[in-house]
Amino acid sequence: MQDAEQGSALELDGQGLRIAMVQARFNEGITDALAAACRDELLALGVDAEDIDLVRVPGALEVPLALQALAESESYDALIALGCVIRGETYHFELVANESAAGVTRVALDYQIPIANAILTTEDTAQAEARQTGKGRDAARVAVEMARLLEDL
Repeated sequence: MQDAEQGSALELDGQGLRIAMVQARFNEGITDALAAACRDELLALGVDAEDIDLVRVPGALEVPLALQALAESESYDALIALGCVIRGETYHFELVANESAAGVTRVALDYQIPIANAILTTEDTAQAEARQTGKGRDAARVAVEMARLLEDL
């Protein structure tokens, strides 16, 4: 078994992996940028374009159900959750942020499939825009790393 604590020098190889992204349409400009950055990074890591699927859902609360359907298909090595929840003036922000994160985690544990959670939760649009590209790339790297780690475990 490889050392699970390999640090930043980790060589990530996505060749042969099948990965699906679930993108929430709410705050679409930001989630489109997340998805584009994620896809570009997956390609840079060697994942074939035809092995990357994208499913779009209305919002962050719908992401876990789509992830569950994808996990049940047993067609993927890893999944990626993409969304953006921006704080408003009501309690709705906390509800959506907490429940979407709990749902993503539950699917990963129930189906033993790596899920990179890139559902941004920010105070405002500027914070989301500042994170959209980096978080999209990070999600791709997490998905590939965890898919390879689970292969080794």
